[in-house]
Amino acid sequence: MAGRLNGAVALVTGASRGIGYHLAKQLAAEGAHVVAVARTVGGLEELDDEIRAAGGAATLVPLDLADMTGIDRLGGAIHERWGKLDILVANAGVLGVLGPIGHIEAKVFERTMLLNVTSTWRVIRTVDPLLRASPAGRAIVLSSGAAHSCKAFWGLYAATKAADEAMVRSWANETANTALRVNSVNPGATRTAMRALAMPGEDPDTLPKPADVAARILPLAMPELTETGQLFDVRQNRFLRYHAPD
Repeated sequence: MAGRLNGAVALVTGASRGIGYHLAKQLAAEGAHVVAVARTVGGLEELDDEIRAAGGAATLVPLDLADMTGIDRLGGAIHERWGKLDILVANAGVLGVLGPIGHIEAKVFERTMLLNVTSTWRVIRTVDPLLRASPAGRAIVLSSGAAHSCKAFWGLYAATKAADEAMVRSWANETANTALRVNSVNPGATRTAMRALAMPGEDPDTLPKPADVAARILPLAMPELTETGQLFDVRQNRFLRYHAPD
């Protein structure tokens, strides 16, 4: 399939549903070979069917991102097959629980940190040299407005997303003199299963669809992107600049 990303290799985590699912489809529609990672095999197979029906190509990787050595093996497999990675979309994550920070069980806190922060770092560590080997490496890490609003009862999830943004900003500064561009994304309220879990009384018809949100994020994967170390706000459709580093 010919497109703006023809010949590119894109890794998408959390690709079996929601924003990750639709972004994977859109990357494939632009010609990228999508390496789709998720725990849910059924969702991955549905994604593969849709990508192939549209003339695209994908490699399915059923993987629990709590499996750190599995993440390392994934990086090795990408290196052996393609020798580079052009696009990373680090989308996988969990809500954890909403509640007073002092009431959160240790095992819930630790698993949420594991899946939202540690696994994101492990993916970054695994693919960093592969992205640097690309002539136009692009990394997109999904964040949340919770990282900045820090509302009551959202402390755990907010902390994980704030940590992810801090890693992205440091990574971007480390790679500023390379072709790699690294950015965070705040997708805003979206009609996803995670949103329904967090806001059970909300009318989903009032929220943007994941496919529409993914379409706003897609330009961050393009070779012509120049921004790095920034937060892209989907609702405002623009980058929100952080303060310059000391």
